[in-house]
Amino acid sequence: MLLGELGVFASYAFAPLSLIVPLGAVSVIASAIIGIIFIKEKWKPKDFLRRYVLSFVGCGLAIVGTYLLVTFAPNSHEKMTGENITKHLVSWPFLLYMLVEIILFCWLLYFYKEKNANNIVVILLLVALLGSMTVVTVKAVAGMLVLSIQGHLQLDYPIFYVMCVCMVATAVYQATFLSQASQMYDSSLIASVGYILSTTIAITAGAIFYLDFIGEDVLHICMFALGCLIAFVGVFLITRNRKKAVPFEPYISMDAMPGMQNMHDKGMAVQPDLKASFSYGALENNDSISEIYAPATLPVMQEEHGSRSASGAPYRVLQHTKKD
Repeated sequence: MLLGELGVFASYAFAPLSLIVPLGAVSVIASAIIGIIFIKEKWKPKDFLRRYVLSFVGCGLAIVGTYLLVTFAPNSHEKMTGENITKHLVSWPFLLYMLVEIILFCWLLYFYKEKNANNIVVILLLVALLGSMTVVTVKAVAGMLVLSIQGHLQLDYPIFYVMCVCMVATAVYQATFLSQASQMYDSSLIASVGYILSTTIAITAGAIFYLDFIGEDVLHICMFALGCLIAFVGVFLITRNRKKAVPFEPYISMDAMPGMQNMHDKGMAVQPDLKASFSYGALENNDSISEIYAPATLPVMQEEHGSRSASGAPYRVLQHTKKD
């Protein structure tokens, strides 16, 4: 995985962003084929078509889509110098795109955190929006590093370090949201939906930031879009027939108990600490109705004494006879 990610990182310096991002379908194809060969799942011959026909059809479609992507992808690629990156960063189309993305991200994050909107599309849209910034910054960092290795030093530009910080930050938060999604949904569903959303938004960000499709004719753009669509369908078919087994739970799970901390809570304990002076269990003492719970007192009958200085019994003992 480390060698593969290093290869992907280096490829951003030599090819347009809109070409590299959709080629993630190749890893899905390889994973499907390797999984069938090496996992050695037990299956019967009569179940072969039902289990694997969609995977093979999906692989075929993904291969066709990948071919169209490579054939009709943008060919323009500029050098990632500090001046070029700064010029793209302050351009009004990208600033407008960033404003829309920030508003959409905050809106989705509000529904996810405050309204507990745990739909997979909401979570993976958050990942895709962060991922679009990750690929933009990765391409800038990789391109500047390659130019520096070739002798054109680019590490003295402040934009290089700004891009490095954005790259690391967005990658970390992507991993956080993906980890939360993996706890609620099947990994194959995350792979297919995440690939479609991330690829679409990343291509849009690359087209706006790096102007990948400037100078391309309408036919090439339409064939490129068709290749993306076919690759999306192929990836979906590869992963759609894999179901996650849900284990039977005979008891109430801890995460279903009221007050149990989950991913949306911020440190709330199972037994909250109450500020009231007295509480039993999780029942909070309501001071506004304390008179209801006040202990009953016996009436006290005091005798009147002529002299206030004389001390007497604070109560009167009554003598009862059998008749009374």
